[in-house]
Amino acid sequence: MSQHRRPAAFRLDDPHVVVAEPDEPRARAARGTVLVTPEPDPALLPVPMELPRPRRRRLPWGTLFWSALGGLVTLGFGLAITRLIEDLLARVPGLGYFALALAVLAGVALAAVIGREAAGLIRLNAVERLRERAEAAIVTDDRAEARAIVRDLIAVERVEPRLARARADMQVHLNDIIDGADLVRLAERELMEPLDAEARRLVAGAAKRVSVVTAVSPRAAVDMAFVLFTVVVLVRRLADLYGARPGALGLIRLLRLTLTHLAVTGGMAASDSLIQQVLGHGLAAKLSARLGEGVLNGLLTARLGLAAIEVSRPLPFVALPRPSVSDLAGDLLRRRDGEDTPEPAA
Repeated sequence: MSQHRRPAAFRLDDPHVVVAEPDEPRARAARGTVLVTPEPDPALLPVPMELPRPRRRRLPWGTLFWSALGGLVTLGFGLAITRLIEDLLARVPGLGYFALALAVLAGVALAAVIGREAAGLIRLNAVERLRERAEAAIVTDDRAEARAIVRDLIAVERVEPRLARARADMQVHLNDIIDGADLVRLAERELMEPLDAEARRLVAGAAKRVSVVTAVSPRAAVDMAFVLFTVVVLVRRLADLYGARPGALGLIRLLRLTLTHLAVTGGMAASDSLIQQVLGHGLAAKLSARLGEGVLNGLLTARLGLAAIEVSRPLPFVALPRPSVSDLAGDLLRRRDGEDTPEPAA
């Protein structure tokens, strides 16, 4: 049973005050001596953690089906081409050799296309992995890992001419004594700031084009086609800007990642801030319904572009501010307010 003592005041520098650790055996204090035992910090106590159960690996039946089907289709095309060449060689040898040359040329071109798509997927994976490593390095403040990240970032952005001076400066800073997190933040300010400004310009331009075309377009199908084309071109240009340079398969994956990011962050819905931004400019009183729809489509296009920036950027937003829809919507709405209301075509 713990003994209770009456409250008393004393100074820690008093020679009669003895501080003992909680795990030390308590010796019997002399008469008139105050024994102080600090309580353990709750933040330093061990926290019981439940290890996640390993997920059972299932047989990828869908992957096996599509792989087998693709193999059968490839064998069928190969067999058909082989029979065609054999028939041409039997009937007209000249045409047979010409068909054989075309088949070889098609095979070489297909190999080049596959290599280019594979290189695009590798670059896209490198950018995604670099962003994850940067996030981890900022948390752990690992200096060696941060230097490796900066070197890889310089390699990714080596073809961007506007970053030539920034790359040279970062090469010098690699030899300085800088903490890991600060080095990643410095790389973001030096290498990402010019690219972020260009990315915001691209997103704002795409949003303006969508708002104008959807405001004057007479058909909803034309609106959807133009918005889809604009978003695909915008995502491709943003990926090229940040160094991913994906191919067709990489672009499809990047679009899927962009839509996934929007679904996670809830950006596809017309949020309260977006509605307040629209209503705050008095569009209901100043603009026609058609032009208001065009402005809203432009704002949603801007949101798609910002999501594409998030998934295409090789570094997370830490030292630089993350762009928002309101940054782009202000200029878009001011421009729309200053224009006359166009009449929809018949």
